[in-house]
Amino acid sequence: MNYSVVTLKRGKEESLKRFHPWIFSGAIANMDSGIEEGDTVSVIASDGTPLGVGHYQIGSIAVRMLANPGTDIDKDFYGSRLAAAYGLRKALGLSRPDNNAYRLVHGEGDFLPGLIVDVYGPTAVMQAHSPAMHYARDIIARSLVELPGAGIENVYYKSETTLPYKAQLDPQNDYIIGSYATDVAVENGLKFHVDWLRGQKTGFFVDQRDNRNLLRSFARGRRVLNMFCYTGGFSVYALDGGAEEVHSVDSSAKAVKLTDENVQLNFGNDARHKAIAIDAFKYLADMEHGRYDLVVLDPPAFAKHRSAIKNALRGYQRLNARAMEKMPSGSILFTFSCSQAISREQFRLAVFSAAAQTGRRVRILHQLTQPADHPVNIYHPEGEYLKGLVLYIE
Repeated sequence: MNYSVVTLKRGKEESLKRFHPWIFSGAIANMDSGIEEGDTVSVIASDGTPLGVGHYQIGSIAVRMLANPGTDIDKDFYGSRLAAAYGLRKALGLSRPDNNAYRLVHGEGDFLPGLIVDVYGPTAVMQAHSPAMHYARDIIARSLVELPGAGIENVYYKSETTLPYKAQLDPQNDYIIGSYATDVAVENGLKFHVDWLRGQKTGFFVDQRDNRNLLRSFARGRRVLNMFCYTGGFSVYALDGGAEEVHSVDSSAKAVKLTDENVQLNFGNDARHKAIAIDAFKYLADMEHGRYDLVVLDPPAFAKHRSAIKNALRGYQRLNARAMEKMPSGSILFTFSCSQAISREQFRLAVFSAAAQTGRRVRILHQLTQPADHPVNIYHPEGEYLKGLVLYIE
């Protein structure tokens, strides 16, 4: 297929030669007339050398590269990329009777920039982060239900909050294929209600699966505080691991209700658990010293853009210091940042500063990241967004 052409400025092809999938608007010398947002385009160097094909959009990231020169971006293309993505998840052992919740497509990490697909049993929840993926949603949905062995019957499209506002695409969250089947997904043998209709992201944070499993191994006999609990994932794992007591805290009453429902789904009316709707910083400030000896700090992104990094780092330091100063000797702290704009080194420095501020003796037991179904394209380090530390507090 002959696509409209985007020509780069001299020397701006170097990042593509290093296989980085983004072309910034400042790298473009000229474009064919008539190119519209969401179009597939051919990209060439200033000397006319073909560099590849990608999706064009208005903004700082002007082209997201998809494939080599001459590739048709059609149903066969999406089908082959989705099959490769599912093959990886199958090889990782994520699609099995006691685990049917996983990320099937992780944008650039699966060579499909602008697309996220999470699977919850028979339902795939799809998010488009670029206009072109929005336009391709029907083709992608059909390819998902045709994936051999994946067992996907329903595709729910949820992109009202993820597409560029200025594109004026007016996406409607709705089923493209199929309809509601069940909202219960299974992760490592534990059951969770997943609210993809009204919940954050695709309804559940599957990126913490391995870290929740690790926490389960630390939980026996401990008094656990799960801050920013959302749907209570860490709380359910802590209870399953034999925690003596688990308190789940979130500012959202809706999140607290969903946490209670997930605890009920797995353990019935378990007296060890209590969920509280209150501001996290207020709860930590009022908390008695020595109350909890296993604390989880998993806040929402403090920095969604680089301009917010400085304030975000202060926030991480303040949050971690508040927790550390109240924890008894021998405590375990799971602390995270999901801010893509914050580097691993910056987050670690913020936590180090919190430890120094409180004067506690702190050792790092584990350094955590996102799981293997959230792969990082080696040529796109920006895809590594989740940072975490497991600390031993004396």
